[in-house]
Amino acid sequence: MALLELENVEARYGAVWALHGVSLGVPEGRMVAVLGANGAGKTTTLRAISNTVRKSGEVVLDGRRITRSAPETIARLGVAHVPEGRGIVDELTVEENLRLGAYARRGVSKDERERVLAAIPRLADRLGQRAGTLSGGEQQMLALGRALMARPRLLMLDEPSLGLAPLVVREIFEILARLNEQEGLTVLVVEQNAMLALRTCHEACVLEVGRVALAGESAVLRENESVRRSYLGY
Repeated sequence: MALLELENVEARYGAVWALHGVSLGVPEGRMVAVLGANGAGKTTTLRAISNTVRKSGEVVLDGRRITRSAPETIARLGVAHVPEGRGIVDELTVEENLRLGAYARRGVSKDERERVLAAIPRLADRLGQRAGTLSGGEQQMLALGRALMARPRLLMLDEPSLGLAPLVVREIFEILARLNEQEGLTVLVVEQNAMLALRTCHEACVLEVGRVALAGESAVLRENESVRRSYLGY
């Protein structure tokens, strides 16, 4: 059963259309990757779900239409969005950034914080450190941890591997896979590393100039000739 559905979603920035009738579903408890070249509409798809871009069509979360809901309402309904660039507050400590992530739940328990630190052990030793002094990989993990503090049903990430070393990227995707397996967390991830995304995620869709060109099980897409040539390099 789909936790999230997009039905013929179109979106634009001023006079420029970025999405042209995108329809896709994210099954509950699955990891789904969104692939595509720069300018294909990947980031805009996540923004359309969070309602931070002008759009038409419908967005449905667990049977409830959230197309015109405020971003704060969407967050309270269980959607956490980790944007490209992470969006952490450099001047605050790691712990203070984590607490910000719980705003949608109006507070957080010690147990909740311990759950997040157990999922992302690197953060446990840096709780008192200013976020701006962390490495790029640690900042990405902090952004992930902050999103997890809200205990989302759907976690959306935009280019989590951008600018990071391969070992760090692998660690981040291992964390996501564990959360999906152990907690049933539904994940929708925009990712430039198509090989890693297709190996980690259950399903994927490929966007081309604002339209869904291909969609299906990751194992099938890995063998698709156009996907191999365009994104996998073999």
